[in-house]
Amino acid sequence: MARYTGSSYKQARRVGFSISETGKELARRPYGPGQHGNARKGKLSDYGVQLKEKQKVRFMYGLNERQFKNTFKKAEKIKGVKGTNFLRLLESRLDNLVYRIGFASTRRGARQLVNHGHVTVNGKKVDIPSYQVKVGDVISLKEDDKNLKVVAESLSKVTKRVDFITYDEGKMEGTFVRLPERNELNAEINEALIVEFYNK
Repeated sequence: MARYTGSSYKQARRVGFSISETGKELARRPYGPGQHGNARKGKLSDYGVQLKEKQKVRFMYGLNERQFKNTFKKAEKIKGVKGTNFLRLLESRLDNLVYRIGFASTRRGARQLVNHGHVTVNGKKVDIPSYQVKVGDVISLKEDDKNLKVVAESLSKVTKRVDFITYDEGKMEGTFVRLPERNELNAEINEALIVEFYNK
């Protein structure tokens, strides 16, 4: 399945959820896209509610359907709460952590940085956005890329980082210090609905 390259604002409005986690997409038009986006919608079925929740999270992390389902299957094999493990796997993706550190202002921009070979993990270049970062891994940029204008602009906008990442400004590197707790992740996500969706 090809990756979606259209407007992220349309995606956000379709599911009624800020996939950038900033709220910008819904600030001006908090209703669905298109000519009839503001028309009243009927009540969703249980399946519709579960599907919408799945799409919210899939759009947020920018995965295609196959990647998303495969990540869920991995989460099923880990001991603990299935839904929380699933979100932790998504948060541990390299492109997401590059975004969380602040090297890019969007996950899509972070994916591009990784794809183009600008990012290193423990000093080695990694150009796979879905690469699963382990606790203790250090994420940085290649020495020649630390002066990239787009990175500097993004870092200048960072006001706060998540607690499961530490950042060394001098070295321009972030460390994934631990797995996130559920209460540190988006409270608007109901991962139990995604578990129900895939367990049918």
